[in-house]
Formats: sequence, C-alpha cells, structure tokens
Amino acid sequence: MSAVVNGAGKVVDFVDQRITASNWLKRNIRKVFPDHWSFLLGEIALFSFIIILLSGVFLTLWFKPSMAHIVYEGAYTPMRGVGMSEAYATTLDLSFEVRGGLLMRQVHHWGALIFLAAMSAHMLRVFFTGAFRKPREINWLIGVILLVLGVAAGFTGYSLPDDLLSGTGLRIIEGGMLAIPIVGTYVSSFLFGGEYPGDDIIARLYPMHILLIPGLILALVTAHLMILWYQKHTHWGGPGKTNENVAGAPFFPIYVAKAGGFQFIVMGVIVLLAATIQINPVWLWGPYDPSVVSAGTQPDWYVGFLDGALRVMPPWEFYVFGHPVTMSVLIPAVILPGIILTPLALYPWLEQMATGDTREHHLLDRPRNVPVRTGIGAAFITFYVLLMIAGGNDFFATVLEIPVNWITRFIQVGIFVLPPLVFLFTKRICLGLERRDRDKVMHGRETGIVMVSPDGEFSELHAPLSQPQAYQLTWHERQLPSDPGPATDANGIPNPRYRAKRAQARLSRFYFGDVVQKPTREELESAHHDGEHGHEVEAGHRDELPSGQQ
Repeated sequence: MSAVVNGAGKVVDFVDQRITASNWLKRNIRKVFPDHWSFLLGEIALFSFIIILLSGVFLTLWFKPSMAHIVYEGAYTPMRGVGMSEAYATTLDLSFEVRGGLLMRQVHHWGALIFLAAMSAHMLRVFFTGAFRKPREINWLIGVILLVLGVAAGFTGYSLPDDLLSGTGLRIIEGGMLAIPIVGTYVSSFLFGGEYPGDDIIARLYPMHILLIPGLILALVTAHLMILWYQKHTHWGGPGKTNENVAGAPFFPIYVAKAGGFQFIVMGVIVLLAATIQINPVWLWGPYDPSVVSAGTQPDWYVGFLDGALRVMPPWEFYVFGHPVTMSVLIPAVILPGIILTPLALYPWLEQMATGDTREHHLLDRPRNVPVRTGIGAAFITFYVLLMIAGGNDFFATVLEIPVNWITRFIQVGIFVLPPLVFLFTKRICLGLERRDRDKVMHGRETGIVMVSPDGEFSELHAPLSQPQAYQLTWHERQLPSDPGPATDANGIPNPRYRAKRAQARLSRFYFGDVVQKPTREELESAHHDGEHGHEVEAGHRDELPSGQQ
C-alpha cells in the first residue's frame, strides 16, 4: 500500500511542478455548497444523462441505422417472414438476441424520460424561487436550450427503431413542416431525402441523436456547471445567511460523498424501472407502413402538449394567391412552441424590466413572497397540463365514458379561461400565506388557550415565536413598487424618460402592489406595547431582526 501511495504522490508532485495544480485545488476543493432537497433535482438530471450516454454507447454497437428492406428471420417468431427495415430488424435483435440488449434499451428509454422530467422540475424550482435573477440569467438561458435539446434528443431516439408508432410520429412532424408557408416542402424534402417517407430519414436522424445533440448537451452542461461554480450556488435565507456568503458543506469530502452516493441511487432506480416496467415494446407495433395507422397512439410525455394542441386546434385554413395556409397545423406545430419558448427564455430580463430590480441576488425567494411570479408559473403549468390532457383525449373519453368531442371542447375553452383563473387563485393564496406569516411575527402563534378579561372579554393567548422561527419568516427583502419620479426637474425641464419610467412603475405595481409587506421595527414595537393579543415580542427577537426590516 505504501508503494502505491508513494507512486501516486510522485505523479501528483510531477504534475504540480509543471502546472501548479495544487493552487487551484486549494482554492476550490473546500468550496461550499448549500444543502437542500430541492437542489437534488438538477443532480437527478445530470446523473440520468450519464446513464443515457453509457447505455447509448452499448446500443450503438448493434443498431444499424438503415432503411434498406429485408425479410426478418430472427428469434422473434411472430415477425418471421415479415418485410421490414434493417433499423427495425436490429432493434428486434437487440431486444431478443443480444444479451442484456432489452435491459439496455429500456434503461436508455427510462433514463431519457427521467432526464427530461428532472430538467423540467429543476427549471420550475429555479423559476419559483427566483434563482434565475442577476447574475444567473445566462444559466437560465442555457437551461432553456438544454430542455429543447433534450426534447430533440428524445424525439430523434424515439424515431430510430422505425416501428409503426415512431413512424406515425414522424408523419406528424412532416405535416408540421409542410404547413410552413413557402419553405415547408423544401424543408420536408431536405430532411426525408425526397418525398415522405423517403429512404434516408433514419440515417440522418442517427448522427443527430448519437453525436450532434449529445455533444451540444454535454458542452452546455459543462458551461452550466462552470458558471455555477464561478458564481456560487444560491441558497435559502436564514440566520447567518446573506447575499454575501454561502452556508453549507465543503465540496470535498462531504459534497462529493453525498453526490456520489446519490448518483448510484438515481442510476439504481432507473435500472430497477427498466428491469420491472416494460416501455415501448416495438415488437407489438410492427414495422412502419405509411398505409397503416395504429389506434390509440400516444407520444412520450414531453411532446404530448404538441399532440394535444394539434387535436384541439379548429380546422382553420385560408388561401394566399391560391396557395393554402393551414393554420390548424401551423399554429400548434410551429407557432405555439415559439410562443412558449420565447418568453420563457427571456423571462429573467422581462421580470428585471418590470420590477426595475437590477441587483445581484444569491438568496432564494419563498414562492409565497412573490405572488405574481408564482401565479404566472401556476398559470403556465395549467396551460401545459390542459394540452397534455388533450393529447390523450381519446384515452380519457374511453376511461370516463364520455364523448371525445366534449373533452376537446372543454380544452378549447379551458386553455383561455383556466390559466387566468389559476393565476388569480394562486396569487390570492400567496397573499393569504403572507398575511398569516406577518400576523405570526407581530402577534405570535395561536396556542388554543382562551383568556377571559375582568370585563368578560374572551381572547386567545398567543405565544411569541422563537428567534429562528421569526427570522425564517422575515429574512426576505421588502418589495415596494418603483416610483417614476417627477415629470419635470426643478427647472421645469421635462424628463425625456418619464413615460418609460411611468410604464415601468405600472408593471412594478402589478408585481408588488398587492404584496403583504413584512412588519417594520416600528410596527413590531407598536404590537409589543399594545399587547392586544395576549403576548409580547421578546426584546431579543427585535434585536435580531434582518436589516431590511428595521
């Protein structure tokens, strides 16, 4: 053992003398990372991506991305003598003849689903807690691009087996391309190598799926982690936690040990799912045939909203100079993704413009303390879920035993009515929670003990919050609408930016006008002296209030 240690020491010393790596290690090996369960969502995405890469390397050794027609003579008896592409035949071989092939196929598929689910949940966490604010706007933009690339990777991989289900999905994509005015037919011909279905689509999707898209994802994940490392991790507020520091465990050895153990847990769960729950049994669908459409086809969940949008879109079409423009396909397949992704990618700057807040933030927001942002997020989730339901309208019609047209009409109305209602409802819930927190800080928590005054008045006794409890409810900053200032200066000269500032002030009032502010020191002093609720706030609690509250 000593010889191994000595040898390793000599190697480290050799490298250090030439590139002084020890200086970098000394600076970074003790870097602090905060500890909270919500931060694990990003790690789940990272570890599932790793197992996708490993299982994908295994699959590439046997899969043949060719649409050449052959007659199957393999181990799966029901398909013997059936004509199919080499891509579909090698997928059957992977499933039934390669040792561990079916397990690796299912590991790859389950890993992709969990990768996209974890990325989506991670971005929702970042959105609702305000972790996208300055200086992390670039990382938010990288996250949106990663989500798009993840969907592209999933769809291209889903299409490679050339089975009936994936071929139907490609047909839907081809229809969206053809709906693009002027260039749609050229785009379709370029991708498919001629008239659909062509002979080249699998061979063209294959390098995109195994090289181009994974390479871009890997590069962006690396950039994401490097920016995270440089900027430091966001953390939840609390005693001793400010915008100037990070409270947590050092990267080595504590964080490395935790992350290493969690990686094996994530990978173990994915392998367990792959070993016990069947997914995408392509042998049941058969090879793709353009003249055959299977009933009840459903895409993977991450593109279900696009399928739902196609199903609920009215049959709108008009002609321009004799050429049809099919809005019933163009809007859900092309325009809708742009409408969703553009504000999503630009949201950090949109909120910064609306609130006028250009400061750096390293403390996270409790969602209740930013009611408008939380309402916007809840409204978006509602919109997305409604389109997901529309993507399975035939399934829900069968299970609920109601006409499918009823579900379609409900979705058509609901996507315009329900998101605004959910926004208002969520905002009111957040305001109610803020009001409750304020009352707890000012008057303490309810004890259930009823007191009777000498005058016969009944009142409930409130117990003061402990110092950590009070701080947990008051560490956030007061959020006040911005003031546009005077329209003219002291000399009567008009302010050229007054209109822009007034518009920004209106947006700021929309964000912060209804927010229930945490109590000030004076308000706490008044509540302490009045004693109307049967308790007094301890002096020690007042002395430890955050600076923004005093």
